[in-house]
Amino acid sequence: MFGIPGKQAVTMTPAATRQITRLMERDGRAGLRIGVKKGGCAGMEYTMEYADEVDPMDEIVEQDGARVMIAPMAQMFLFGTQIDYETSLLESGFKFRNPNVEDACGCGESIKFKDVEELSAERESEAEK
Repeated sequence: MFGIPGKQAVTMTPAATRQITRLMERDGRAGLRIGVKKGGCAGMEYTMEYADEVDPMDEIVEQDGARVMIAPMAQMFLFGTQIDYETSLLESGFKFRNPNVEDACGCGESIKFKDVEELSAERESEAEK
């Protein structure tokens, strides 16, 4: 929908692909659906949920056995994002490295994206390359 031909919407690190594949196999799921929703002190939050089937409007990214579906509303905001999975002594979880984020709250739970017109112009510029 907002993609660039020949370029995946998101990429996943090896740690993320291992974890997503593990979750898919353990629970017999088709993959993970990622998106964004309004919320948090910065305005938007990432969402991630199990998916039992692929929605025809989803952008599908498959890498090394892991499958991520991007909800239609989120495709513009997530394009170019790298998904990682980090484990530390206190917590473990998915991390999003998103070039479309303009600002984030101090706790790291919510983000503010660049203006929609700015994102559209960036996609058009990248597509022309």
